Amino acid sequence: MELKETIGWSTGEMAQNVAKDIHDGAYVNLGIGIPEMVAGFIPEGREVIYHTENGLLGMGKVAESGSEDYELVNAGKKYVTAIPGAAYFHHADSFSMIRGGHIDICVLGAYQVSEEGDLANWSTGDVDAIPAVGGAMDLVAGVKTIYVITKHNTKSGGSKIVEKCSYPLTGKGVVSRIYTNLAIIDVVDGKLFVKEMAPGVDFGYLQERTEARLHQ
Repeated sequence: MELKETIGWSTGEMAQNVAKDIHDGAYVNLGIGIPEMVAGFIPEGREVIYHTENGLLGMGKVAESGSEDYELVNAGKKYVTAIPGAAYFHHADSFSMIRGGHIDICVLGAYQVSEEGDLANWSTGDVDAIPAVGGAMDLVAGVKTIYVITKHNTKSGGSKIVEKCSYPLTGKGVVSRIYTNLAIIDVVDGKLFVKEMAPGVDFGYLQERTEARLHQ
């Protein structure tokens, strides 16, 4: 049975929350799914340079229907645009940027995040799961700041913010902040601190839907 929250932020509002926290001049990598929406919400007057691991620095918004360039795609195979001054390069050079610590922020989705900032976002361990971790492991190891954006709970109501991840890990202790439809949560010294709650959400409601212990 699928459970749906009747209060909280929409996915667009979640992406907007992330965008507001990205500083001017940042070099940013966006993961597949909800993270891709962040590019559409950067505040006016703020410059953010988007990087995609398949070889583009200066990625713009997702291309509008009918105006796609079929040779211009992001790592999620979506048609995108490029800003003036964008650069194209081999994916090996792109990963050198990641591994060399040249990307400031990465925004990723998640299956689970632990109270210590461990991230599981590439496999549920099922037999038909994605066969490889891809670039996510490089991103969490090489990027300075990792933000996670995800629905607070699974479709069946299970918590995605847990004491210990039960799914295969992407990285240990890598997540700095979690953005969900119910709250924004900071990971600090192995504890989860609620920075902001969505309209209509109080601390008791949030804790009931969170396996890990939260702090105010």
